Amino acid sequence: MTGFEQASEDALPVLGPGGLRTVAERLAAGWPAAAIVGEVSPERSVAVRSVLDAVDSSGVAVGEVTSYLRGVAAGYTRHAAAVSVETVWSGPSSHAVPVRATAQALVDVVNDASAELLLMTYSATPHQALRGALEAAAARGVDVAVVVETLQGAGSALAGAEPATAFVSIIGLKLWQWPVSQRTEHGSKMHAKLAVADRRALLVSSANLTQSGVAKNIEAGVLIRGGTAPRRAAEHIVALQSGGILAPLSWQSG
Repeated sequence: MTGFEQASEDALPVLGPGGLRTVAERLAAGWPAAAIVGEVSPERSVAVRSVLDAVDSSGVAVGEVTSYLRGVAAGYTRHAAAVSVETVWSGPSSHAVPVRATAQALVDVVNDASAELLLMTYSATPHQALRGALEAAAARGVDVAVVVETLQGAGSALAGAEPATAFVSIIGLKLWQWPVSQRTEHGSKMHAKLAVADRRALLVSSANLTQSGVAKNIEAGVLIRGGTAPRRAAEHIVALQSGGILAPLSWQSG
């Protein structure tokens, strides 16, 4: 796979087929690179710049580039239209009804990520299999972001260590929070539990990212691959980040 092909593939989860087609159309119309980048949102500009830089270094004619980008976008659209939905469960299993385990489904979603991985959890404690998958994802260049609740935000509902401590030693992982100052309703909690990989796979569960949540408690969720749900979930999280509703969480141990 050439650098241009890889850059196009990596940009798809961020730009989507529509965004990639727009880049192709503007290249075909003769737009300069700076103008193309300037027309997209900040969170998409890095992906667009990566594609354009790869185009410049590839030496491929503009006509071939635009045809390739349109083809990739069309293929992604067809693939995304194929939707699979399965239930996932934590806790005791049933021999009569085989089910997908939450712990394995979560690790699979993390392992599937090649460009972007977004997680949200209310409570969190170290879980070795998940930590290993997150470390591997960050090491292979995936943009990994985890939104956690804080003890301050949870009030008396959470005790013990900050949920963030389950992730702070993972190199390259970015932590986010819903600051108390951004909560307009008294007692509001950051209570979502989900994982989104490359805007193609979405796991939504009642399980927190704890040993009890993903393995011991009876918890239920759904794993969705394809369709619009993974993309819309990721876009919503990114919009909350861009709008300042969610904020980076600085952490210092000790």
